[in-house]
Amino acid sequence: MKTIISILVLAALCPLTGRAAQNNIAPQAHATVSDSLGGQYGAEGLNDGVIRYDGRGEWACQGAVASWGVMHMPWAQLEWDEEVTIERVVLYDRVSPEEHLAGGTLRFSDGSEVSVTGIPNDGSPRSVTFTPRKVKWMRFEATDGAGKNIGLSEIEVFPARDERTSYVEWVDPWIETTRGRWFFCTPAARPMGMVAAHAFTRNKNQGGGGYNYNFPDILGFTQVNDWMVAGPNVMPAAGDVDPMQGMTGWKSPFSHESEIIQPGYHRLYLDRYNAWVEYTATDRAALYRVNYTKGEQGKLLVDVGSTLGNCSMNRATLYRMSDTVILGELTTTDRFWGGPDSIALFFVLECNRPFTSADGWNEKGVMPCAEAIAGDQAGMVLNFDLKESGEVLFKIGMSYTSLENAVGNLKAELDGWDFDAVRGETQAVWNEMLGRMAVEGGSEAQRIKFYTDLWHVLLGRHKINDVNGWYPDYTGGKYVDKRTPDPMKLRRVELDANGAPKFNMYGFDGIWLTQWNLNVLWGLAWPEIMDDFTACLVQYADNGGLLPRGACAGGYSFIMTGCPATSMLVSAYMKGIMKKTDPLHAYDAIKRNHLPGGMMSHESADDLKFYIRNGWCPGNAGKTLEWAFQDWGLSRMAARLGKKADAREFERRAHGWTPLFNAEQGLILPKKRDGEWLHLDPLDGRGWVEANAWQGTWSVSHDLPKLVGLMGGGDAFCDKLNYAFEQARDLDFVYAYSGGYVSYANQPGCSNAHLFTYGGKPWLTQYWVRQVKERAYGGITPDKGYGGHDEDQGQMGGVSALMAVGLFSVTGTESDVPYYDITSPIFDRVTIRLNPDYYPGGEFVITTHDNSADNCYIRRAELNGRPWDYAQFDHEQFIRGGKLELWLGERPNMEWGKLKYLNPKQ
Repeated sequence: MKTIISILVLAALCPLTGRAAQNNIAPQAHATVSDSLGGQYGAEGLNDGVIRYDGRGEWACQGAVASWGVMHMPWAQLEWDEEVTIERVVLYDRVSPEEHLAGGTLRFSDGSEVSVTGIPNDGSPRSVTFTPRKVKWMRFEATDGAGKNIGLSEIEVFPARDERTSYVEWVDPWIETTRGRWFFCTPAARPMGMVAAHAFTRNKNQGGGGYNYNFPDILGFTQVNDWMVAGPNVMPAAGDVDPMQGMTGWKSPFSHESEIIQPGYHRLYLDRYNAWVEYTATDRAALYRVNYTKGEQGKLLVDVGSTLGNCSMNRATLYRMSDTVILGELTTTDRFWGGPDSIALFFVLECNRPFTSADGWNEKGVMPCAEAIAGDQAGMVLNFDLKESGEVLFKIGMSYTSLENAVGNLKAELDGWDFDAVRGETQAVWNEMLGRMAVEGGSEAQRIKFYTDLWHVLLGRHKINDVNGWYPDYTGGKYVDKRTPDPMKLRRVELDANGAPKFNMYGFDGIWLTQWNLNVLWGLAWPEIMDDFTACLVQYADNGGLLPRGACAGGYSFIMTGCPATSMLVSAYMKGIMKKTDPLHAYDAIKRNHLPGGMMSHESADDLKFYIRNGWCPGNAGKTLEWAFQDWGLSRMAARLGKKADAREFERRAHGWTPLFNAEQGLILPKKRDGEWLHLDPLDGRGWVEANAWQGTWSVSHDLPKLVGLMGGGDAFCDKLNYAFEQARDLDFVYAYSGGYVSYANQPGCSNAHLFTYGGKPWLTQYWVRQVKERAYGGITPDKGYGGHDEDQGQMGGVSALMAVGLFSVTGTESDVPYYDITSPIFDRVTIRLNPDYYPGGEFVITTHDNSADNCYIRRAELNGRPWDYAQFDHEQFIRGGKLELWLGERPNMEWGKLKYLNPKQ
């Protein structure tokens, strides 16, 4: 009895978080029942995938009710060919309210059992989560009900994660969705794809916009969800719906209990419309499968006139081309952070069965049987006759350039209707990409978080070019208040001998300070992404003269500061990844953007001129240090290309920041143009960019020996930095913009925990990296995981992932000899599978011995079987493949971890 009670308690305490990522394994089992009505109500209805249909795909017992009220209580059993480890069962009662299986007992082949109560009477799901158990079979025995022929519409069984779990099932898209951004959780996408579709529950941009776990209603499904661009919106519906009421009128409740959400696939049930919605995607097209479980009429609302996140859809036209196809074109406007005033989107929507009519609507009202509809608040309702089947499939091909190319994208990528095949192909792509970093050991929560981190790292930054290479260019014209009214120009990426684009063009959120996350991580396991992306950056400069900070669908948005593209371009070049663009051509673009009139000085050419003469940006220490690091990176690229005079000049600029060091405070502080301090409060964010002196002083990654010297040596440097981390520990190293001593919720300061090595105390780096990883990035709940602040299309996920595998690069792999900093991984083994098109070594393996939460200190190391006393190794060693072995302990080895590359020029 005690065992049963303890199981029930653990089941109640086991969190639901992440349980929607696994695949249902009930269809793989053999179903048997105590008895059945037969026909449509046999045992096969238990696990046939037909759920919540009244009288179809159900199991019902051949029941009886005694005159004194006692009912027949049946049982149903699932048995697998081999043992499986399971942790969740979802039970669906028969849909008919006259027959209600209300409760029962789950019994397992290991002898354990779990009591189940409160099964809904309308076919809604009852999810039962318990501690994982290895079983050959499970049986559900009814203990309570009403009616005669009680039974179930379906039993779904979900496995616990183990070594057989696919990478997509390790990802938990729910993590921090209550605090994410509009484009944070877009499951129907391929890596870096144009289409990144999501169901959205909260129509706002930041602070829990888009798909938000906390909000109970689906407002629609959008196809493109990129930096300040979204649309079109579609919504399956049924019955009487007034489209003039907008989302508040057509929204539908849904339940997480029946939801499955993974990279490349999402399934949910619209309670209001009694409809299952599944959707997946290729690079430029989305595919939906909708099953309407009740009624004879279904609808599909195509909305092209709403506000979505950070943009509004307007000036739209929809055309009914046939009884299965509509075409649509619209503009998106009203972007909060600037960029092109109007961005065009084009799409084709095709259904696998004819719609009986198409009703249009716009700001003037509803237009029945419309052949076309136009307006700023336009849309179309497609009506379906569902007498023969409740299933409707539809697909949407997208383009930023033309209707013709939208049709071409759909034909090239999604010519058929095999939903399961497309989902399988998309998830195979994700499994291959996520599997480039295969980890073993660590806790389940750590592995869930790691692969979710990688998903975000590879999800954002979306293609904007068509399959034939055409893409939009909005870089022309004058920008006023970070906005331009200039129309789109059509351009085409150069094609290879096979007629395919040589690289892709992308839209993306800011790449500000990616030297501490994406630049390092992409270069380890996905160099082809870095190569492709850097070619795109140079193309932007060719089109409009400027290297983008954050590119909005082919235009500039001027988000953040400096010229952050420099760091990514230099990192790619110095690591030998830059194959798709000419390095000399890239260099010219970077240099041009570091001069007055370039992207570095977009806000003020005079400020850059002052910096060149005096060493600091007037009134802004944050810009000063950012510019200095970017100048240093450019100097290293210049030196390797043999441009000696340029190398000397940009290196001189890179070291001019020292007048901002305040000896009394021991920190860098902003100065005004006249040389007076702007203020002397190191926690004040004025004169910084989303930071303060305590957070930002340490970001002179290229000049750490100088900073250490100014602070009084290694001990003083480490003591001061350690003090900052001690002050930030109680708040998990997470603060809002410019707040606190250390913040890992945003880009500034993301290198800080790794800097103790450069003060001569690498054991403090090992300690604090572990602390930050667990406290700031360890959460796997819908409200925690990335600091709850500014994940920015994979940047915080990139820092988290690097901490997990024990690699980093304080200098962003931009030095003359690009190198990696070593910390203690949280996993026992990390296998990085190298892309043979860029790296010859096959794989690089990091093995950690005696790993535990307490054993965070590196006692000794070996690189390829030889003792390794350094806290760094270079990129050339990495790409040749090999093995790094680390032995950990609970006490630091203060003799291990020398600097091999103290001077970043080495």
